Amino acid sequence: MEIDVVLPCLNEEAALPWVLGRMPRGFRPIVVDNGSTDGSARVAAEFGAMVVTEARPGFGAACHAGLTAATADVVCFMDADASLDPGQLPRVAGPVLAGEADLVLGRRVLGRGASWPVHARLGNAVLARKLRRRTGADLHDLGPMRACRRAALLALELADRRFGYPLEMVLRAGATHWRIAEVEVDYLARTGRSKVTGTVRGTLRAIGDMRRVMADRTI
Repeated sequence: MEIDVVLPCLNEEAALPWVLGRMPRGFRPIVVDNGSTDGSARVAAEFGAMVVTEARPGFGAACHAGLTAATADVVCFMDADASLDPGQLPRVAGPVLAGEADLVLGRRVLGRGASWPVHARLGNAVLARKLRRRTGADLHDLGPMRACRRAALLALELADRRFGYPLEMVLRAGATHWRIAEVEVDYLARTGRSKVTGTVRGTLRAIGDMRRVMADRTI
């Protein structure tokens, strides 16, 4: 069975060769170019990935564009900055394929050389605690590597197109009584600066987007 892997991408030319070169057999990469000014789209195409262009800026916009371009029954999401190893996608997709879970998140375990700022780790821990209360799932990380059924995710009709998209996915899945699980994955040294924690502006935008999603009374 082929599995589609959505990789939102903004100026990840340097990271893509490693990421796409480690894609496991049976996992088809869909690189969503979200306004890159480097050679990300060219590199992705050279490595055999499907390249989707999303002109509307926003992490959620890129994720949704990749989701709608996907055709496989099971779809995965992961960052394209080399902070996560595509070779570990099978352990994330496995419980979905086996019918044991509806949504699986990769719980990041800090590896040697990786950087996870203290403020980001604390914020993630607080958010995970809130998610445990809201969904009843035993979550400890809003991990960006995840897997679920494509049709079921489309049916959730996620509305956020910015940094709140991953959070809304978990909240709506919980509200719809999905079985949500997590498995450990390695968190590696990223290539380049984080679009979120790497800048004050990115951090503030992400916090604002997630607060807005958490306050949405329709979820």
